[in-house]
Amino acid sequence: MGKATEGDIKEKGFSKLDQETETNTEDTNGVSNTNKNRNTTTSDRRGKNSRRRQKKMVTLSASSVVHPVQRLFNACKHVFATAGTGFVPSPDKIEQLSALLDEIQPADVGLTSKMPFFSPQVTRRAPTITYLHIHECEKFSIGIFCLPPSGVLPLHNHPGMTVFSKLLLGTMHIKSYDWLVDPSQSAPQHPNVRLAKVKVDADLTAPCKTSILYPADGGNMHCFTAVTACAVLDVLGPPYSDPEGRHCTYYSDYPFTTFSGTLTDDEKVSIPEEEKEKLDWLQERDKPEDLVVVGAVYTGPEIVEN
Repeated sequence: MGKATEGDIKEKGFSKLDQETETNTEDTNGVSNTNKNRNTTTSDRRGKNSRRRQKKMVTLSASSVVHPVQRLFNACKHVFATAGTGFVPSPDKIEQLSALLDEIQPADVGLTSKMPFFSPQVTRRAPTITYLHIHECEKFSIGIFCLPPSGVLPLHNHPGMTVFSKLLLGTMHIKSYDWLVDPSQSAPQHPNVRLAKVKVDADLTAPCKTSILYPADGGNMHCFTAVTACAVLDVLGPPYSDPEGRHCTYYSDYPFTTFSGTLTDDEKVSIPEEEKEKLDWLQERDKPEDLVVVGAVYTGPEIVEN
């Protein structure tokens, strides 16, 4: 055979070089792809772990959230731990409980204005009032009164009790009284009639601050009249208890001039003129026959009694 030409050698050399280069390139790409796969796998694992951690944190965070009604219950257990007839919480505890009540919204207790017991009622009797029972023990009670338009909770007292009332929705007229300090100022010819001083006589519209009444101050006797459909959240400490003498008494109220003629001259003089306009006579009465309060199921968050 003839001697190989230079062109053949070059061609052969270039051919081998190309093959070697191609092989090396494939090997390099293989290593690069392997590393890329490793990096991608590691990144995926880190991403999944991160998402798991985030999901776990969200779950833990959600489970640690305490809803407003539970916070209210927990605070009541603390505030009314030693409650008995005539009990008044300390100022800091009153502030604590008021602040919690101020923040509570209708949705927090499962209420909307479209619920059936807020609808206007066409009836000859007074509109029916609905009570949603949340909790009651010997130290305190929590519940909600729901009044349709024109609904009335008649004038009544809260003997030896401290009461927090938070208007949740609607507009309500509140009229409340405290007895005059001197219990001798009663109508001589009417032993069940006593003078009381008007504490509040005004409309309140939600949202508004929590109202507080005490055993002998703040408007212990009050009457609620629904201007619009409304709901009021009540916390009583301690609650009503007939065996312990804390029974509900109802009253009729009369202007000062109604029985003022029965007062002695000395009694008339002892009452300053500027106060007479703020005084009414309260007379005990039986529970009004047209007062109808029915219970309904509370549909808000459940309380955990721990």
